[in-house]
This record gives sequence, C-alpha cells and structure tokens, in this order.
Amino acid sequence: QVQLVESGGGLVQAGGSLRLSCAASGRTFASYDMGWFRQAPGKEREFVAAELWSSGLTYHADSVKDRFTISRDSVKNTVYLQMNSLKPEDTAVYYCAAASRPGIVTAARSYDYWGQGTLLTVSS
Repeated sequence: QVQLVESGGGLVQAGGSLRLSCAASGRTFASYDMGWFRQAPGKEREFVAAELWSSGLTYHADSVKDRFTISRDSVKNTVYLQMNSLKPEDTAVYYCAAASRPGIVTAARSYDYWGQGTLLTVSS
C-alpha cells in the first residue's frame, strides 16, 4: 500500500512558476512508475507527466512539454512537477499517481494509487 500526498498548489500569475510535490509513504515507491494527471472543471482527467522507475525515462504531454518537468527524489520518497511559463489553461486539480506494474503510463487506469489532489489556479 502506498499513500500519496500532494502539496504546492496555489494561485499564480500567467508566466509564473510553481513546483508541486508528492510525498509517498508506506511501501517504498522506488519501484513504482510515477505520474501526474490533472483535471480542469468540467473536463476529464488528463495525463501530464510520468517517470518510469526502471529506466528513469520521462514522458510529458504535448501541452506541457518544454514547460513542465517531472522528477523523483528516492531518498525523500517524493516526486516533483516543476511548472514554468504557466498559462491560464493549466488551471486544474493536479493528482499524483503510482503504478505498481508496467503499463501505459499515459493512461489513468494504469495507476493503482492516487493522491487527493492539489489545486493550481493560473490567473491571466
């Protein structure tokens, strides 16, 4: 069992930066693929970024590529999402997720554990 707690959300102006954190507890998450998803009001949850534990490879959605970066600190059991050049359309609740088995990392169904989410609001 893995517990995930996100933090770092808030209100930021367009063009600004913010870093989200996802602290994991319970079983070590070193062998879990980790992902970030987001859900804007009235929209479906969408993939943002993921990192594979086995290779360290990262994936980012086209909408955030070159602006957002996922990273992992295995010592601190924490995953981060560095967000730069924020846009109003990035406004959403951001969720951290962990997958215990290999799967399609861009698909929410591949993940077993989810955090409660943290709200990011980007003002224009």
